[in-house]
Amino acid sequence: MGVVRTIDWQDHHIVAIDQTKLPGEVVFLDIFTVEDLVDAIRRLAIRGAPALGVAGALGAAMAVRDEPRNRDRDLAALRTARPTAVNLVWGVDHALATLPRGEDAVLGSALELLESDAARNHAIGDRGADWLAERLDGPVAVQTHCNAGALACVEWGTALGVVRSLHERRLLRHVYVDETRPLLQGARLTTWELAGMGVDHTLVVDSAGATVLARGLADAVVVGADRITANGDVVNKIGTYPLALAAARAGVPFLVAAPESTIDPALSAGADVEIEVRDGREVLGDLPETRTLNLAFDVTPADLVTAIVTEDRLVRPALGERPA
Repeated sequence: MGVVRTIDWQDHHIVAIDQTKLPGEVVFLDIFTVEDLVDAIRRLAIRGAPALGVAGALGAAMAVRDEPRNRDRDLAALRTARPTAVNLVWGVDHALATLPRGEDAVLGSALELLESDAARNHAIGDRGADWLAERLDGPVAVQTHCNAGALACVEWGTALGVVRSLHERRLLRHVYVDETRPLLQGARLTTWELAGMGVDHTLVVDSAGATVLARGLADAVVVGADRITANGDVVNKIGTYPLALAAARAGVPFLVAAPESTIDPALSAGADVEIEVRDGREVLGDLPETRTLNLAFDVTPADLVTAIVTEDRLVRPALGERPA
């Protein structure tokens, strides 16, 4: 069996793993319309910044191909399906930029983005592993938050791409995985990927994340990002900011692994980013109805970010370097 992609283009439509079904079962969605794609994105069947970028590009190709009178409506719905991650809109714009050359050019641009994802992530993983290996002696223990693995991309992963590269070099000792409330992306998705990789790992509740660092159990924190602003502020899954605070207190490097497309030069700082607020029922489950604030993301200030690695470079925001 070949590599299973998180999202792909087959027989003129999108095929994607339904991440809401993991780890219990691997279910593939066949998506034929922009409306169905938007639904899959909103309910997190398709998630993760790089995967959303590819989804945006393929969705743009669908919108251009389908009924012209619905094009503007479909593109608007796709752009706003999730407001915080910059890659979704970036993917739409990347593909649409070729529209003057015709509909086939839009699809071609989207497919090029799809095919190049793994190479970008390999480069991110290798650069991040190189940097950690230079800073730390011997095999390292890593802590991560949410899921920035192959499931968040087309293949390989960003933060887990760094983990994979360390693992291949026999420089990885252990991974501590935060559960990631309320939808448990760490517990459901990251542990599933690590088990498949044969990586020794331990799951901890989110509220124990800081204590893992305080007790000296992790040598580095490695996370992904949904948007990085021009000054180096990092927007990532809720719970990332307190982990960065704990890493700074413990003197542990805090590494962000993300593609160049996640850097948004149009926004100067994290305070300018619209933070998605999701349905409170995700938090409550079977609990009695009460008021909730279900923030999907938080902002880690640049001075807490030791380094950002992309496919092209390494930036050190804590030293005043700006990614854009």
